[in-house]
Amino acid sequence: MLDWSQAELAERSGVSEPTIKRLEASDGELGGRTDTAQRIVGTLESAGVLFLDGPYSGDGGPGVRLRSVDRA
Repeated sequence: MLDWSQAELAERSGVSEPTIKRLEASDGELGGRTDTAQRIVGTLESAGVLFLDGPYSGDGGPGVRLRSVDRA
């Protein structure tokens, strides 16, 4: 969505690149420290990513999308 590399996400979030790689490679729920996930999520949200939890997507399930930009 943002066309960021793992290195860019690591730099912007302050989370190490090896941690980003490990989290992306794992299946299921994220392991690791809660503050690590909060830093990553906060960074993505600041960049315009919306995390959907509920009947917001066309299929009625959780997902992500980019925030609309007001071009007025």
